[in-house]
Amino acid sequence: MWTIPNQITLFRILLIPVFVVVFYMHDIFPDTFSKNWSNFGAFAVFWLASVSDAVDGYLARKLKQSSKFGAFIDPVADKLMVTMALVLIVSEYQSLWVTVPALIMIAREIVISALREFMADLGKRDNVAVSDLGKWKTAAQMLALMGLIWHPNYPIPLFFFELPQEIINYAAWGFYFFATIFAFVSMFQYLKASWPELSGKS
Repeated sequence: MWTIPNQITLFRILLIPVFVVVFYMHDIFPDTFSKNWSNFGAFAVFWLASVSDAVDGYLARKLKQSSKFGAFIDPVADKLMVTMALVLIVSEYQSLWVTVPALIMIAREIVISALREFMADLGKRDNVAVSDLGKWKTAAQMLALMGLIWHPNYPIPLFFFELPQEIINYAAWGFYFFATIFAFVSMFQYLKASWPELSGKS
C-alpha cells in the first residue's frame, strides 16, 4: 500500500486543501496577497498536482509497483482535484459559459464512475476502459483549468520576449470548450459500449 506511487497520489490529495486556501488567499488577506498572486499560486499548486498524476503512473509501471489500492485511489485523487478546480472557477467567473461546461464535465464523471462500477460487477470493466477520446478530454481539461485558474492580466516574461496574456487566456477558453465536447461525446461512447448490459440484451 505504501509504495512510492501511492505516496505521490496521497500527496496529490493533500494538495487539494492547499489549492483551495491559496486560491482564496487574496480574499483572506487582501492587504498581503494580491489577486494575481493568489491566481498564480493556485495555478502552481494545480500544475504540481497534474505533474504528480503523470509521475505516479509512470513510477507504478517503471518500478512494477501497481496495486489495487493505487488503482482505486489514483482516479479518486484526479476526480477530487478536477471537481474542486471546476467548482472554484465557477465561483470565480460566475458565467453561464463556465458553469454549464463545468456541470457537463462533473455529470460525466459521475455517470462514468457509476457505469464502471456496474460493468465491474458483471466482470466486463474492460468494455469501459479509458478511451483515446477520454485521454484527450483529460489533457484538454487540465490545460484549460490551469489557464482559467491563472488567467493573467499581464504579459508573461519568457527568455527573449514577453508572451501576451491574451494567448494564454484564449487558449484556456479553447481547451475548456474542447474538453466539454470531448467529455460529452466520450460519455455517450461509454454508454454505447455498455448498452447491451444496461438494456439487458447481452
